[in-house]
Amino acid sequence: MWGEIMALLKSEQTLSKGDKAPSFTLLNIDGHDVSLSQFKGKPVVIIFMCNHCPYVKAKFEELSYLEKTYTAKGIGFVFINPNDAENYSDDDFAHMKELARLRGYKHYLVDETQEIAMNYGAVCTPDPFVFDKDHKLVYHGRINDAMSPDAQVHHHDLREVLDGLLLGKEIKEWFVPSMGCSIKWKIQP
Repeated sequence: MWGEIMALLKSEQTLSKGDKAPSFTLLNIDGHDVSLSQFKGKPVVIIFMCNHCPYVKAKFEELSYLEKTYTAKGIGFVFINPNDAENYSDDDFAHMKELARLRGYKHYLVDETQEIAMNYGAVCTPDPFVFDKDHKLVYHGRINDAMSPDAQVHHHDLREVLDGLLLGKEIKEWFVPSMGCSIKWKIQP
């Protein structure tokens, strides 16, 4: 599966509910490093994504909405691009900066070594993870039920999870696979 150039994949369960978020320090589109520790004491959403995948492109507007709405409610948002930018030029740093500017993304980080994506067990784009204020996993799954770029949204899974998290509710259905393009690996993990 890792050697495929373009493959449609579903999220895989590597981290389990309650696992601590693997730490990271990665370069942000503003030229500064961003670390998981900067979100200490607050819930954080980490979404592995890229610029060129049609499954991610279909979520651009929703991602902007989620970041704006839930950052204002005290939830951190981090988008991480793990793709091989040498072979997929739309995912290079310049294109990341432009996308972030157009969409208002504050933290869009480059995972140049792809180590962070591997540590999280991310396999596709988009691949969202939600951690509570102690950075323990409460949800790994889809953004909404539109599982193809042309599909209509009927259920906003991630919004529901974040609303529940803010109300202190337990997230019972914590793994609902996302689906998207395979991460474009430089090496086989």
